[in-house]
Amino acid sequence: MAEKLQGDSQTPSGILARLDRLSVWSLPWLFVGIIGVGFLFTFFDIFDINVSFIQTCTSIVPGCKPENANNYLGMPVVMNLVGYVLGTLILSPLSDRIGRRHMLLITLLVTGLGSLVTGFVSSYGWFVFARFVTGLGIGADLAIVNTYINEVAPREHRARYTSLIFVMSALGALAGIWLGLLLTTPKTPFPMGLPFALASVHFANGWRIMYYIGGALALVGLLMRAQLPESPRWLISRNRLADAHRVVSDMEAIASRHGELPPVTHGRAEAEAETTMPYAEIFKNKVYVKRTVMLVLMWLFSYITVYSFASGFTTILSSLKYAPPEAGLIAAVGTIGFVLCALAATVFGEKLERKTWLPISAVLTIIGTLIVALAKTDLSVAMVGAVVIFFGFNLWVPIAYTWSTEHYPTRARSTGFALADGLGHVGGGIGVLVIAPLIPALGVMSAFLLIDAFLVIGAMIAMFGLRTKGKKLEELSP
Repeated sequence: MAEKLQGDSQTPSGILARLDRLSVWSLPWLFVGIIGVGFLFTFFDIFDINVSFIQTCTSIVPGCKPENANNYLGMPVVMNLVGYVLGTLILSPLSDRIGRRHMLLITLLVTGLGSLVTGFVSSYGWFVFARFVTGLGIGADLAIVNTYINEVAPREHRARYTSLIFVMSALGALAGIWLGLLLTTPKTPFPMGLPFALASVHFANGWRIMYYIGGALALVGLLMRAQLPESPRWLISRNRLADAHRVVSDMEAIASRHGELPPVTHGRAEAEAETTMPYAEIFKNKVYVKRTVMLVLMWLFSYITVYSFASGFTTILSSLKYAPPEAGLIAAVGTIGFVLCALAATVFGEKLERKTWLPISAVLTIIGTLIVALAKTDLSVAMVGAVVIFFGFNLWVPIAYTWSTEHYPTRARSTGFALADGLGHVGGGIGVLVIAPLIPALGVMSAFLLIDAFLVIGAMIAMFGLRTKGKKLEELSP
């Protein structure tokens, strides 16, 4: 049992009050990048397959050709999602039991090893298995990263700092697609492709290099994450008051460099951890059950749109008669919108209630798809549309990450996010397995509007959620 500390400022409510009064980022700025390495790897991995899979398929699947590669994309993407769901549901609750920091190290190790294994596979079956292993780590890592950042960020700026770390996701997506275009597509005169692309009959393993790079990113991130402190909120929930006091004192020292700290205002303390498993903390409480159902449905429908574009945009364009290098270039240019939306969410994310961003994203995504559909053979217009699409379907994501964690108490926050986001990823599988095969028969306009419709449904569901902007976590979820 933790040593009893003297003074109101060192009680559970006192330490939380000290933490909540910090209005600026109060950890070393390098930690933003360290935390974000997981996002960088995750989205590098997701967008890697968007362009590189055609070369992967023709290399390891007998009879696979660029025009039919879409037929083989579903299984590795779905098994990656299955790993994601299982990983987040099994591993994420462990961070509510043994700590955020320890699990952040474990999950990044799993993802890094999964990516390295993917680079060495020699058959389609082993490729699918390696994607499953990678998904195990990615799913849990995403849940724990979002939990951690929202427990240490200033309460008035939780969405801002989640969005700032989401910039790393955008950079990962940008690197994944552009490196894929360079290493896995053939040299093609611009603007139909890249005139300096490297893929050829003599260089058919660029896709392997992609996964080696992903593994290296994860393992470097693993070494960097060892510097992170434990979440003080989690330490309080486990009654480790001395450790929590020490972490918050260090944060106060950093915050004080920006000016005098405001007075401490005591509020509600986090309930002391019980002996039940984190899942029981949610399912025995009707309030958290209702919140979970709403969030799962929101993520599920929205992820149908997200994964249809994120993992399959290039192959969708190819099936709609765009040449593979041209389709890859359009998708690569589209990722510029991803970077722009992450920056926009960082700057403007706290201006509106969290749930308001979903309908805004849906409208922007529809506008982007209309531009691409109406572009026909005008490549420059299609690229503009792709930028708008990637801006739109990603804009709401970091803000919804923050919003989801705010619906749960510290003692089960990672678990709650895992349930909402993990089960929501079933929608990603639906997007790849059910929606994508319908695309060639639908035509450009109908196909894109069908994909957009699911994000619209997700936005409608979100309207039933909480208003959380600027509120204390312990008041939202006691």
